[in-house]
Amino acid sequence: MRIVPAILLATALALPALDTALAQLPQPGQMTPPDLQRRPRQRGEPPPADAQPAQATDARLGDVEAYFNGLRSFQARFVQNNPNGAIVQGTLSVRRPGRMRFEYDAPSELKIVADGSQVTMWDTARGDFGQWPIGWTAASFLVRDPVQLSGDLTVDEIAEEGELLLVTLVQTRKPQEGKVVIKLARGPLQLVGWTILDTRGNRVDVKLADFKVGGSLPDRLFRFDGPDPSQMRRNPN
Repeated sequence: MRIVPAILLATALALPALDTALAQLPQPGQMTPPDLQRRPRQRGEPPPADAQPAQATDARLGDVEAYFNGLRSFQARFVQNNPNGAIVQGTLSVRRPGRMRFEYDAPSELKIVADGSQVTMWDTARGDFGQWPIGWTAASFLVRDPVQLSGDLTVDEIAEEGELLLVTLVQTRKPQEGKVVIKLARGPLQLVGWTILDTRGNRVDVKLADFKVGGSLPDRLFRFDGPDPSQMRRNPN
């Protein structure tokens, strides 16, 4: 059974397929005419309320940033729902800045490790091996230091759903190329999972349990400890 890696599904957030990019270009006859009734904004005049990004109007995002910036290390069990309906689970370890490890339970042999600069994924049983800069993965918000919900990230939406606070992130420069919905329990804030949506409509849901904050997580957890990569095939996507 093929497992969709929890953080690498949305590599398309940074590297869209060419045909996807071309499909997003307006076709003849599909151009939207300008709104001639709209008054041009004057110098120094703020944008209308509906044009302001979420981070400019919602104080809750400051609490979210403070929560992540105070979360230096943690371990948790995760349950992952894949687009094909398969459910897998494993253990997630995070040590900020830059380090995390997804280790899937047997019979899977998939492991994903971020060592501070790059992400390495390998699956001994399938012979798969791949590496990416950490900024190209959808779950890089977990290990940023500091966490800032601005700049190269834009908060597309912030909403409440029952006892959850949902924060939807997109790339500032390429907002059309997928999104990550961070899910936090409220009062006090605690990360409980996230959803990744890619450009092809694929969806991966990750739920966290047995969340343990702090503790000394050894360096060895965040190093590649698989077989010789030359014995596995490189898998860039």
